[in-house]
Amino acid sequence: MDEQVRIGVRSDRKNRPLIRPLNCPGIIHKLVLMGQFHLHLLSDSTGETLENIAKAGIAQFENIDSIRHFWPMVRSDVHLDRILSEVARNPGLVLFTLANTSLRQKLEDSCRALGIPHVAPLDTVTDAMSSILGQEMRNRPGRKHILDDAYFARIDAIQFTIAHDDGLNWENWEEADIVLAGVSRTSKTPTSIYLANRGYKTANIPLVPESPPPDRLFHLTRPMVVGLTTSTERLIQVRRNRLLSLNQSPETSYVDADKVQSEVAHARRLFADNGWPVIDVTRRSIEETAAAIINLHGDWLSQSSLDDVRDRV
Repeated sequence: MDEQVRIGVRSDRKNRPLIRPLNCPGIIHKLVLMGQFHLHLLSDSTGETLENIAKAGIAQFENIDSIRHFWPMVRSDVHLDRILSEVARNPGLVLFTLANTSLRQKLEDSCRALGIPHVAPLDTVTDAMSSILGQEMRNRPGRKHILDDAYFARIDAIQFTIAHDDGLNWENWEEADIVLAGVSRTSKTPTSIYLANRGYKTANIPLVPESPPPDRLFHLTRPMVVGLTTSTERLIQVRRNRLLSLNQSPETSYVDADKVQSEVAHARRLFADNGWPVIDVTRRSIEETAAAIINLHGDWLSQSSLDDVRDRV
């Protein structure tokens, strides 16, 4: 391997580089060979976007240990100078989103002088949008996090979801956007919280054959009810791990194969009888499950609108 590490290089169909190879000093090269590298994230706002981009990028590589240096709210030369000193001491890849032209130029010039690779991951997206929309981008730090109506709607959704977890306050389910139903340990709560962060008021209810859910569940008109299910084997494994984490006996009826299979079958019959969409979470992450639910909700809203039009006609 030579002294050049190709970070972020892509090619078109004719194998022409779309992004120039980035020259790295020897120390970066040695760290990468060891499966480790420093990753500096600089943002003039909260840095949430950069964190998500970095996580998505790192997930594509195996046996890599990234040492992340998080630098949010970078809005002054003094702050940037301190960060550049740390970057020089711990050279690695620099990802940044800086709206201030002068700060950005200073960062880029310093990185070039140090021979450190630096990438502004949103540039390609904003440049394309600017070209299509025929508008110049507004260089305003933290613009994504303006306290607009959508922000307050998301906070409202989070508060609602927390208050309606695990079957609580079922009298208010009609105010929800989505209600998740499923047997214990089918990721209802974490999926609900994730959906709430996307702005969806989400309630959830555990399905227990010996304790029927409130009758309200079967007469909801505003929210979409979604059933979550999983394989019996996976459910037993998750439940057993849960018991062990609580220092409880891992051999109870809670993990009995016949009982668990009966629970899952009972839930599936309930979903089918009520015509609720079902998502199998056996091999899905929370994010994948939530994405599937959001897609279902969009289709459900579209169908509801069509039904309203037909009723009026």
